[in-house]
Amino acid sequence: MTSSQLPAVAEPGYLTAALRKAGALDAGAVREVKVLHERDTVVSHITRLGLRYVGESAGSPQTLILKMAHAGFAGTLADRGEHEVAFYTKLAPHMPPGFMPRCFDGHFNAESGKWHLLLEDLTDSHELATVPTVPPSRDQSMAIVTALARMHAAWWNHPRLGETVGTWASAEDSAGHLETFAGHYDRFADELGDRLSEERRILYRRLIEQSARLSQRYHSHRHLSIVHGDAHTWNFLLPRADVADTVRIFDFDLWGINVPTHDLAYMMAIQWYPERRQALERTLLNRYHETLLAHGVAGYTRGALDQDYRWSVLWHITKPVWQWAINIPPGIWWNNLERVMMAVEDLGCEELL
Repeated sequence: MTSSQLPAVAEPGYLTAALRKAGALDAGAVREVKVLHERDTVVSHITRLGLRYVGESAGSPQTLILKMAHAGFAGTLADRGEHEVAFYTKLAPHMPPGFMPRCFDGHFNAESGKWHLLLEDLTDSHELATVPTVPPSRDQSMAIVTALARMHAAWWNHPRLGETVGTWASAEDSAGHLETFAGHYDRFADELGDRLSEERRILYRRLIEQSARLSQRYHSHRHLSIVHGDAHTWNFLLPRADVADTVRIFDFDLWGINVPTHDLAYMMAIQWYPERRQALERTLLNRYHETLLAHGVAGYTRGALDQDYRWSVLWHITKPVWQWAINIPPGIWWNNLERVMMAVEDLGCEELL
């Protein structure tokens, strides 16, 4: 994409109006927009924009991140842009600062299905802990889990949950969700053939059979919060060595109300192979619980956290199937399948069935 091919939302006039509305630009105006870098993620397209102003622009952003749908997934079930726009425009303004990049503008067009987000560019101040698929160091992992616990604590048992923030799934909703999953699973198992062992097939069947009972934990509406939904460690930006700032979380297209250990299990049980997970799991769960208590969460014991974590790990055997169903590349869902199954065995999650 060249500057002459910029979408309308990246034109100087649009950006001027958006930044003024967000309180990030006063009397000046955007004069010129330049593409500094662009890339595709699995389901979105990211463009880093450079801005030049005319008039007074002190304190206005010199660069922005424009996030839009990936052309190959636009309009499909994997395109969750509407959901992420809702997070940044409706939920994020009510959260304490420092959890995520600032959103200057976001919009979803129901008629066309097109959406965009204009986000704070943290490239110069923050960085990923590691390149994707390589796990972070112990200290980096501790910082990431601390940030996640602070975000969960901010919405823990919040009275607005399910009222003005997110929606509660009913028992009927959960049953319908599992019915859809069961259909996906049947096709998934047929396609894998003997690559999915009989032992694992039995585990899936038992989970489907016991799903109503297992879902009671969620339907209790106790000790729940806003979860990220895709909390692998490459969705966290850590301050660079010479920067005094907070860890920032991004990519909120799968957020929702859930048992908070959903995020922890996704981070460790799905993403890390056993040696790394076993080395850090207990330490990180301890830090997570300590941070919850330090930020006002009460009545949630360390034993309850362990029980919820195992419950979440078990539920996450469904994740590779959902990923397969929306055509996420096999290099992602196959490795997730292997890792989460090893975690289920290590943690004795079958006992929950």
